[in-house]
Amino acid sequence: MVKGLGRRLRLGKVRHGDGSALQEYRPWQVFSRSLFFLDLAAPSGEGHVYAVDVRHLAEAKSRSQHEKAVGKSPAALYRDGVQLYRSNLPAVFPVPGGVIEVATSAFGLKRMRFTADDGSERTLRPHPRSQEGRRARFGERFPRASAVVGAVSLVVLLAALAVSLLHGAEALTRIPVVAGHIGTFVSPIHLPTWAKTVMVVAGALAAVERALRLRYNRLIDSISS
Repeated sequence: MVKGLGRRLRLGKVRHGDGSALQEYRPWQVFSRSLFFLDLAAPSGEGHVYAVDVRHLAEAKSRSQHEKAVGKSPAALYRDGVQLYRSNLPAVFPVPGGVIEVATSAFGLKRMRFTADDGSERTLRPHPRSQEGRRARFGERFPRASAVVGAVSLVVLLAALAVSLLHGAEALTRIPVVAGHIGTFVSPIHLPTWAKTVMVVAGALAAVERALRLRYNRLIDSISS
């Protein structure tokens, strides 16, 4: 119920596009733009190619700005290369047979999926020259290496989460009221400054790697934000 309400609210943020053409993906946009595609059939049976263009550096726009803006919106939906809708993020775009849901985190995308009316879901396919497309191609060509990289990313984030929880518990029990009831807790892990820096950098890289695969867990991936 809550999920459905949130989806309806995001649908209300969607504004009509300006009919502009989908711009070609450029090599220098690899860190600032994500582009995904979805093949869908209209009720008449005619096939269309939908594209979701996400500009990570674009500023969110108010409703009046959306109606007047000529510049880029954070996210836009295209059908056969023509802009249909634009929206701030997170976004939910209406398409035949369901919706396309788009959401980002501090390190990239966390959701880019088509959710059908029957509840089934599938991820859109990335542009081959985008970061997500290159990571997907690496996974297809080198599945074992890809699995190792993914496992390392998860371990790094889990380690960062464990350290953060231990330090958080220690800080909490330093509060006099808490300490008076349950005593104090001393974290068994105290990292030197250089190790903390390495963990922060490693955590950020791990979060980016998972974002490229559209792997997001609210607890695990948010620890690096």
